[in-house]
Amino acid sequence: MTEWLLDGALGALLLGLAIGALHGRTLYVSVLLFIAFGLALALVWARLGAADLALAEAAIGAGLTGVLLFAALANQPDEPPQGARRHRLAAAAVVLPLLIMLVQGLAPLDPVRSGMPEVIAQAMPASGVEYPVTAVLLNFRAWDTLLELAVLLLALLGARQLGPRRLELAEPWPLLRSWARVLAPLLVLAAGYLLWRGASSPGGAFQAGSLLAAGVVLLRLSGLLPVLRWSFLPLRVLVLGGLLVFVAVALATAWLGSGWLTYPDGAAKGLILLIEAMATLSITASLSLLVVGEHEESDG
Repeated sequence: MTEWLLDGALGALLLGLAIGALHGRTLYVSVLLFIAFGLALALVWARLGAADLALAEAAIGAGLTGVLLFAALANQPDEPPQGARRHRLAAAAVVLPLLIMLVQGLAPLDPVRSGMPEVIAQAMPASGVEYPVTAVLLNFRAWDTLLELAVLLLALLGARQLGPRRLELAEPWPLLRSWARVLAPLLVLAAGYLLWRGASSPGGAFQAGSLLAAGVVLLRLSGLLPVLRWSFLPLRVLVLGGLLVFVAVALATAWLGSGWLTYPDGAAKGLILLIEAMATLSITASLSLLVVGEHEESDG
């Protein structure tokens, strides 16, 4: 009964925060509720046993995305609250039938038992890692992860086309500056631990890179880190490094091995560690540029 009450409370909290974020009286309130929604969703993922998703949601959905939303909010003109009762009724009229159709469509899937876990378990000894999620993402379905890095790069390039932007405090708070000096090293240690543990338990490159990016954002907002610019060559190398290393491994395995991203026997663990390490640095650099990177204004 206690577990049912906890799950019901989390579900009701998640639904209430989602409705509040969509229909907040001001954009500021909506952004705050969206960040709270991300934190609550991280708890839901943890409750479901998906620790990887919980870590990513807490770092990205509630952390870095919240900073981006506040940066966008700072550039918006003040708007009076709008009464949107008609819009809410219209949204309910559309969403409720969709929810009914979704529940009816998913109901037949409940008794179906997937044979995929057994297939993954049989292939685990040759995967090079001990954690099934890492084995799927970086061995059995490595192409998916490669394309995710490509999508992140495209997102960064697309964001750069939106024009110059600045995200910094006019005068960093002394408390923020003091805490940044303490929290930044702890974030580096936590990110290193997540990267190292990713081979045998929840963690990995994306979670580690997200924490490192959060540390970079914290140091930048506190004025302890110089401006991040795309024109800085080492930073561009870091952004491209993860994808380039991944593609190089794919080409090498296609040329010397049994096929694209089909690792040779005994080499899977080393190649996965190399890809994970470079992907962590690329994710850190990309997310940091997305949130606190500054554009150089063209002369012409």
